[in-house]
Amino acid sequence: MHKYQICIEYVGTNFIGWQIQKKGNSVQKFVQSVISKIVKEKISLVGSGRTDAGVHACGQSAHFECEKKIINSDKFIKSLNFFLNQKQISITTLKKRNLNFNARYSAKDRIYEYVIINRLAPPSIERNRAWHIRKKLDLEMIKKGAKKLSGTYDFSTFRASNCYSKSPIRTLKKIKVTRLNEKITIQFKSKSFLRNQIRSMVGCLKYLGEKKWSLKKFESV
Repeated sequence: MHKYQICIEYVGTNFIGWQIQKKGNSVQKFVQSVISKIVKEKISLVGSGRTDAGVHACGQSAHFECEKKIINSDKFIKSLNFFLNQKQISITTLKKRNLNFNARYSAKDRIYEYVIINRLAPPSIERNRAWHIRKKLDLEMIKKGAKKLSGTYDFSTFRASNCYSKSPIRTLKKIKVTRLNEKITIQFKSKSFLRNQIRSMVGCLKYLGEKKWSLKKFESV
């Protein structure tokens, strides 16, 4: 048996998210089926994280095991991408790993970026890849709120009702807020996140930026 790690890049607009579900097209399901087709055996694909519907990835790690030994990695990647590119998915790297490697549990950190286009006109190039907010946001208030979220806390407020994580305790190692013209980027770094945690936190930071909430109100959530 051989174990391989792949790095995946994808546009998540037309997917229900990473994880296989009873209904809908997931990234995991599609990539898994293509790999199975190429290696001519049924494989199970394990991802480093579970992105939500509409979320994109530029470096998601995953692993699979198969009986077949992949001799030419470049040729294998090219064969995969022939099918995957039709759905805006690409495999960028393939590495052979020992059998103890696990894409989910071996990951040291995960980084999520949330992009906001803050202007009156709707975006064209960033459409489906950013949140369009017309009202001018106060960046300094967003930064102050982000600073309050950094650290180890009970993030129950920000988890989805259907989140099945055993503990709501998470450590946000870093939250970086930057602005370039009308584009605001909020980057979150942690070993793991709760379901919908990022979207919920960004939604609350938006209220701060719009001055609908005071910093005191934000802290009380």
